[in-house]
Amino acid sequence: MDAFDLMIQGLQIALQPMNLLFCFLGVLMGTLVGVLPGLGPTAAIALLLPISFNIPPVSTIIMLTGIYYGAMYGGSTTSILLNIPGEAGSVITCIDGHEMAKKGRAGPALGIAAIGSFIAGTIGVLGIMLVAPPMAKFALAFGPPQYFSLMLMGIVIIIYMSRGSVFKDMMTAVFGLLLGTIGMDTISGTQRLTFGVLELADGIGFIPAVMGLFGVAEILINVEKVMVKTLVTEKVKNLLPTLKDFKESFWPIIRGTFLGFFIGVLPGPAPVISTYSSYALEKRISKTPKKFGTGHIVGVAGPEAANNAATSGAMIPLFTLGIPANSVIAVLLGAFMIHGLQPGPMFIFKYPDVFWATIASMYVGNAMLLVLNLPLIPLWVQVLKVPYPILFPLILVFCLVGVYSLNFSQLEVWLMIGFGVLGYFMRKFKFEMAPLILALVLGPMMESNLRLSLLISHGDPLVFLKQPISAVFIVVSTLLIIAAMIPGIQKRRAKLREVIEEEKE
Repeated sequence: MDAFDLMIQGLQIALQPMNLLFCFLGVLMGTLVGVLPGLGPTAAIALLLPISFNIPPVSTIIMLTGIYYGAMYGGSTTSILLNIPGEAGSVITCIDGHEMAKKGRAGPALGIAAIGSFIAGTIGVLGIMLVAPPMAKFALAFGPPQYFSLMLMGIVIIIYMSRGSVFKDMMTAVFGLLLGTIGMDTISGTQRLTFGVLELADGIGFIPAVMGLFGVAEILINVEKVMVKTLVTEKVKNLLPTLKDFKESFWPIIRGTFLGFFIGVLPGPAPVISTYSSYALEKRISKTPKKFGTGHIVGVAGPEAANNAATSGAMIPLFTLGIPANSVIAVLLGAFMIHGLQPGPMFIFKYPDVFWATIASMYVGNAMLLVLNLPLIPLWVQVLKVPYPILFPLILVFCLVGVYSLNFSQLEVWLMIGFGVLGYFMRKFKFEMAPLILALVLGPMMESNLRLSLLISHGDPLVFLKQPISAVFIVVSTLLIIAAMIPGIQKRRAKLREVIEEEKE
């Protein structure tokens, strides 16, 4: 059966009333999360994981992925109207989007952002259809050594691509791997690092950890900030861009789509990197580069397309290799595993209904977002007026109730608070979250494949270099670590970090 027939079957599942409802709820909540500064898709998915326990797996995955790409849409609204990025991928949109708003062109800026996002999201989903099945077949040749090396490379790439200190990121990743060893040893059956606490026998709960790191920590960080919300306009008019705007934006949208999709496949903060890359590319090839930064619509169209295409690209390593490309996908991976679904080479063949229904729902969800975003702009403007002293306590209560309702365990509530405080101090001292959450998710799988590899090879550590595919992953990981420590590259990473921080401010 070819991809087209499978896609039709997936569309039939995605169009079932229940799945349509959850797709709608996902994209709506995702857009809301993107609109509200201080929250992001990672925190939103983490907060909603407890609710998903009583929802069928297909509907859950459809809803959670809808939150992910919906947040990419919504982030442009605050960037354009408030000059505050709703999420990290919308930082670059502030530059020209807000300038357009100050010139009375907020409508066309929001309109081209929505249209560019729709085009990029649709092409990106087509890319998943074409790339994911062949990649899954290739990955069927993987054994324990290849899986261990691949997961190691995934963590190393996250460290290399992150904006922080390499040494700090390595410390964070090692700490995440250490946390992953807590609980029952699957081979010997002995308890490790549980200190006699029975509730830790199954390991650190994934949901308390991510809700603390991304929910509670986000609240603590934002409470101490003074966010001045100054709307450029409360009445957004002329949402449809002019014909001239379309002509100027068409090729930047196409270039941004393909650039964002391929960057999204690589581990790392893909939405941030893809938007900066798209903006830099358009400025470089433009005949009028001086227009950028003054309210040029191309500076909105290209990055917004790249931002949304990157979300589609990031789904490919998740489905085919079981490797999360960033912290949002790591939380999604946790949701898969909670529902008994193990992403990897066999996922597409074992769960074709989930895979193809999710892909089909992304088509449907992108269409919903296009229809929703433009008419609901006035509503999002009203949402932006909600005072943070009201919003943040409600989110904190939701976190506490959500975690406690999982197993009615006070320990998990304290774990969430502890991870929240940890996440707060990590951000204060410039430690990246992504290596920690990725290592926490991949740690148990890495350990299992490491020990299986050594058992198969009778304790020979060279097994990872004797297998060609595994050896390539190990060599790439080693080269990336060495490259990250070269002074010249360190300076470039530091400069990129400074630019990003300046734009956020």
